[in-house]
Amino acid sequence: MITLVLEEKPLAVDISFDSENMIVELADGRSLAIPIEWYPRLFHGTPEERKNWQLLGDGYAIEWPGLDEHIGVEGLLAGRRSEESEKSIQRWLDSRE
Repeated sequence: MITLVLEEKPLAVDISFDSENMIVELADGRSLAIPIEWYPRLFHGTPEERKNWQLLGDGYAIEWPGLDEHIGVEGLLAGRRSEESEKSIQRWLDSRE
């Protein structure tokens, strides 16, 4: 089995959104496009809430305080989707009404 070893820690430097994707600009010049639907809190958030993000540390993760969402950049590179249960998302949606 081959194990992927990152040569350097991936760091985010900027985040933007189009109608379907979150675009994460990395410090090494790459861009990632991740479907918003992979992260239900982002998917259900307003455009203003999505714009209210901040980088954690040196860019190892992204946080949306108003949506209570935190996403690590290494997880994005690995293709990890949100693992939050549907029940938890529904409670969160109900609390937003």
